[in-house]
Amino acid sequence: MDAACPIWIHGVPFGKDRFFVIAGPCVLESAGLALCVASTLARICRDLDIPYIFKSSYDKANRTSVDSYRGPGMAEGLKILERVRAEVGVPVITDVHSVEETAPVARVADVLQIPAFLARQTDLVVAAAKTGKPLNLKKAQFLAPWDMFQVVRKAESAGNRKIFITERGTCFGYNTLVVDMRSVALLSRSPYPLVFDATHSVQIPGGQGTASGGERRFVESLARAAVAAGADGIFMEIHEDPDRALCDGPNSLPLDEAFAVLSALKDVYEITRKHPFRLQDASPFPFGK
Repeated sequence: MDAACPIWIHGVPFGKDRFFVIAGPCVLESAGLALCVASTLARICRDLDIPYIFKSSYDKANRTSVDSYRGPGMAEGLKILERVRAEVGVPVITDVHSVEETAPVARVADVLQIPAFLARQTDLVVAAAKTGKPLNLKKAQFLAPWDMFQVVRKAESAGNRKIFITERGTCFGYNTLVVDMRSVALLSRSPYPLVFDATHSVQIPGGQGTASGGERRFVESLARAAVAAGADGIFMEIHEDPDRALCDGPNSLPLDEAFAVLSALKDVYEITRKHPFRLQDASPFPFGK
């Protein structure tokens, strides 16, 4: 399993030897919010010398309630993402939910994301891989870390080795997720860049009855731990005013905290990478053997 690493996007390398960030509002609410968050984060990441990809979804198909806001839809959402890409000058990533969405989304997005709940959908993963665009494969909440090996193989079978793998927490009882840092350590052995989703990992799925809850107070702590455990990059949902966000507000990081958090994470990355990891090869995880 030889990977083409790093992954070059907009002339910038995203790989296993430089901390990077994927961040933005959970869902596209308006062009104004998207441009505000993207431009602010782009400036912060330039100041900190961190490669950055803007993330937001045109449709959140897995909302708790049928009445929940899902986004503007693919047509309008891609127009907003095009504006962010052109006006802010940053690459963009967004979710795809069906085989039919992959081609039109690939014409706009720099990276296609396979949502966690859809990680085992073979046709979707293969179709996204066939676009030739880099993929972000999110580990399903119900999968063990070594199960991601088969998801990666599906993308590789289509000839695509421009792959990110994202850990986003694991189901633990009812309405609860837990982050096992052993998973981060194991997944970090993959030849592909490992991302830690710090905000979905503190989500409380369905915890508010008609919506998911979350505990954003733990975002930075888990992110620091994951970077120290081997994550190459961080994924965060960041909103100008999380308490008024239309999706995943309880687990989103406020925009005005982004500089301090990302600065700290970069420091953790640089300090821990001075000392090589010594994970034993005794685990069943096939990456890195």
